[in-house]
Amino acid sequence: MLKRITHTFIHVLDQDEALDFYVGKLGMVVHTDADLGAMRFLTVTLPDQPELQLVLMVPGQPAYDGATAAEIRELVAKGGAGGGVIFETDDCRGTYERLRAVGVEFTQEPTERFYGIDCALRDPFGNPLRFTQPPDGPIVAPSAEESRAKT
Repeated sequence: MLKRITHTFIHVLDQDEALDFYVGKLGMVVHTDADLGAMRFLTVTLPDQPELQLVLMVPGQPAYDGATAAEIRELVAKGGAGGGVIFETDDCRGTYERLRAVGVEFTQEPTERFYGIDCALRDPFGNPLRFTQPPDGPIVAPSAEESRAKT
């Protein structure tokens, strides 16, 4: 039986630039940085969640042939490679302000929603990221009727 997710992958075009962003700006920590010959296996984690590793993967061998890797790099450069990550935070607005102060560009300011407060940004490679602050009480989704009334 499956027990838990240990790794998830996100495509990046430059692993050193990815480290600067994910570690230097977001505050993640390096878990693994290994030269495997054909590739550099690089993972980061949240300091309080080391069991879930985010693999910062450059598209290429041995996972992809040359043509496929080139297509993926092109999609990454356009921000269309899929994937993305949602991070939980205790203070969405504070996280937003702290990261803006270090030069992180956001695509959406903190917004209150039924599931809490969240904001959106893209990493330097176009991957979508969100920071979400859960609500204080239980999450109650709006009914279909309430959702239609808002549009």
